[in-house]
Amino acid sequence: RNISLVHQFFINYPHMTVFENIASPLKVAGMAKSEIEARVEEAAAILQLKPMLHRRPHELSGGQQQRCALARAIAKESRAVFLDEPLANLDYKLREELRDQLPELFAGRGAVVVYATSEPEEALLLGGKTALMRDGRVTQFGPTAEIYRNPGNVDAARVFSDPPINTAEITKQGSMARLGAGVTWELAGAAAGLADGTYTIAIRPHHVLPVAKNGAHVQLSGQVQVTELSGSESSAHFDMGSGSWVSLAHGVHPYQVGELHDFYMDPAQAYFFAPDGSRAA
Repeated sequence: RNISLVHQFFINYPHMTVFENIASPLKVAGMAKSEIEARVEEAAAILQLKPMLHRRPHELSGGQQQRCALARAIAKESRAVFLDEPLANLDYKLREELRDQLPELFAGRGAVVVYATSEPEEALLLGGKTALMRDGRVTQFGPTAEIYRNPGNVDAARVFSDPPINTAEITKQGSMARLGAGVTWELAGAAAGLADGTYTIAIRPHHVLPVAKNGAHVQLSGQVQVTELSGSESSAHFDMGSGSWVSLAHGVHPYQVGELHDFYMDPAQAYFFAPDGSRAA
């Protein structure tokens, strides 16, 4: 069959060397020895396995074993390649390393690549088109970047957000929206045309800032629960009384756990969903 499958749990033949593992589907296909050697050498070079070609799987690290499985898929040059969460069982460093390599591995090979993942970062990195699934059904399909920008339902919005997207119930009356007991603002654009009623608002953490700027002007107040510093970004989890939200901002911000802090939401970046989870605005 002209397909390749790379499993979440790397599968290699334990009695074969790395070379033999990569070459196995080519031998089954009856390919000439010279062609097999050329394809194995190419795949091994791409995945930095050339020094390990004569080792057996038990002599490899987990990352090397998964690279061996990927090399087998590359060498076969299948028309369709299925990758079932191939990085899920690797440690963080190896996962990041292979994640960066994956888009290049199958580029220009003319194959249809289907990549199953629960990690939004991987879907965004690989690009192409994404099918979001829930309970065995496709809930949204299209270009990955378009789904990120325009989620069709609240599940899609939650999937494509890290840290998790902030959600809360709001009430719309006339041109005004109310969140919780005292946060109100005037709606604009498509949201202003919604029928009066109750909706779920969703906004990504990087549009909730510790200072009012760049369109973020709707003031929220909450008690800081958790603070994190990751590289050049600071995040704060805060409780507004109606639920916990997250702010993510560039720079180092001196949050103190337990303190009351003001945050500012950019309503132009918010999504609105109907009670059934479908996109309303």
